[in-house]
Amino acid sequence: MEPVVDRLGRPLETLRISITDRCNFRCVYCMPKEVFGRDYQFLERTALLTFEEITRAARIFAALGVKTVRITGGEPLVRRNVEQLIAQLKEIDGLELALTTNGALLPKLAQPLADAGLDRITVSLDSVDDATFRALNDVDFSVERVLDGIDAAAAAGLPVKVNAVVKRGVNDGEQILGIAERFRGTGHVLRFIEYMDVGHTNGWRLDDVVSAQEIVGTIGARWPLEPAGTHRPDETAKRWRYADGAGEIGVIASVTQPFCGGCSRARLSAEGKLYTCLFGVKGHDLRGPLRLGASDEELTELLRGVWGRRTDRYSELRTAETTTLPKVEMSYIGG
Repeated sequence: MEPVVDRLGRPLETLRISITDRCNFRCVYCMPKEVFGRDYQFLERTALLTFEEITRAARIFAALGVKTVRITGGEPLVRRNVEQLIAQLKEIDGLELALTTNGALLPKLAQPLADAGLDRITVSLDSVDDATFRALNDVDFSVERVLDGIDAAAAAGLPVKVNAVVKRGVNDGEQILGIAERFRGTGHVLRFIEYMDVGHTNGWRLDDVVSAQEIVGTIGARWPLEPAGTHRPDETAKRWRYADGAGEIGVIASVTQPFCGGCSRARLSAEGKLYTCLFGVKGHDLRGPLRLGASDEELTELLRGVWGRRTDRYSELRTAETTTLPKVEMSYIGG
């Protein structure tokens, strides 16, 4: 089948699938307690795509050119039997399977995920200072328990990346150096992410953004860095390696150095809405056709039409006005 491209010539190569809108953390920049409190109405179980529906959709996406499927949430590991989904997806030829998690449940699930066929894992960890980390996750969860999860993933043979969102006045400066030092020489790739204006519940302000340039400068002043090039045209992170050979870091600069021109990512929400941009306003219903008996051919044409009309490049067009537009929350489509 001929791969699909959008109106700007960008192929569809990566699919991020949220399998739940729930999370066991209440990170202040993603699911703050004042919004996602005890009375917050999460999706009913019947609204979620089943593992079989997810697998069928992924198979059709793969035929259209998708090479990587990343499982996200919410927190994907709070959905029961997630390893069964990984095993089902693994049966799709040529598909690389990744998963992003907060790491809380990794100590017991890392080995089952690896056994099911997961290829690699990303752990979100914004600080290795315990007090800061507990304040950020806002459920008093210790950093050591996440580090135990990273160790469990490595022991299971899973390549690990660590993602850290940096917010000014919260985990910048020495905190950046602390997490860099913790992962230097471990073989794990650490990636710093500029604080983004996804959704509206996080109270985003441009003043809170610590730029990728500043992050690289902070680390490079302590441990000299040199550019490491890129692996793929649609790679989101600019890579830097330590001059002393202690590994590499990446910086994702969606705010200060947008990379919309190479974006090849689609996002499928937990209840089956397809978004063609992280900063999307409206999703395209896929659950309805899946449950109303649409054929693979009909679903293929639906997806080809949605992607073929795509012109998204929010980060390149970001202004003071666009940041106030309604946007889907990051916790809803998994970043």
